[in-house]
Amino acid sequence: MATLSSLFNRSSFGIRCKTCLNLAISRIKLLRNKREAQLKHMHKEISQFLQTGQEAIARIRVEHVIREQNILAAYDILELFCEFILARIPILDTQRECPSELQEAVASIIFASPRCSDLPELMQIRNLFTTKYRKEFVSSASELRPDSGVNRILIEKLSVRVAPSDLRLKVLKDIAHEHNVDWDSSSTETEFRKKHEDLLNQKIHQFEPQMSLTNTNSALKTANSSVQSIANEQVKTGREQECHGANPVAICSSDVLERARAAIAAAERASAAAQAAAELVNFKRVAQVSSDEHNK
Repeated sequence: MATLSSLFNRSSFGIRCKTCLNLAISRIKLLRNKREAQLKHMHKEISQFLQTGQEAIARIRVEHVIREQNILAAYDILELFCEFILARIPILDTQRECPSELQEAVASIIFASPRCSDLPELMQIRNLFTTKYRKEFVSSASELRPDSGVNRILIEKLSVRVAPSDLRLKVLKDIAHEHNVDWDSSSTETEFRKKHEDLLNQKIHQFEPQMSLTNTNSALKTANSSVQSIANEQVKTGREQECHGANPVAICSSDVLERARAAIAAAERASAAAQAAAELVNFKRVAQVSSDEHNK
């Protein structure tokens, strides 16, 4: 009875695995055609950006192109592995442990299954392998342990790291050549060569004049508020003195004028100081840019 049950379970695994593998191969072919058409459209868009001088947008879009290329390369590897396993289903059926010649293919599909959500058949194959080879085997492939056997190229293609600058530049040049775009890549090469610290300093220098201008406006508002406060205070004092029968013009006109003049002078000094600070920041920024260009 146990022998019959074991044979039935093996047969069930083989049939289900074969069905899922065939479905996965068919879906990979369909998705490849769809993504290849989408990739051609993205190439055309980037070539238009390069032609119209919108290099900043092209530098961003090229990362999506590289991502699509990586996914297509991963599809090719997965399709080969699926066909390889499909041809050896009888071997998987007759052995309790994963054969060494199939370990890379099986482990790679297990690793890719949660990372390729558009291929749900891979997750079904993973569940079948989990039932047959236990969770420890599946965890080894999922966690990329040293003995997992997952294909290294597949790991690289399914990673979410930002593509290196030299690869992005190469893809941009290939797209420009593909669509016969006369594109000068010098500015993009300079942008890609910049370090993160350089980009941060550039942003800081761009914001410093705006901060100085904000400080200037703040100083002017403060000075105007001071003048208005003095004027309101004097008007109030004048009204109180008028109510007591005194002559506000005769008593405090000179004091009001002196305090108003002092407030205006303070406002002018604050404005001049803020303007001078803004000019100094601009001068430093221009000097820094000139020094960087000279060093280059």
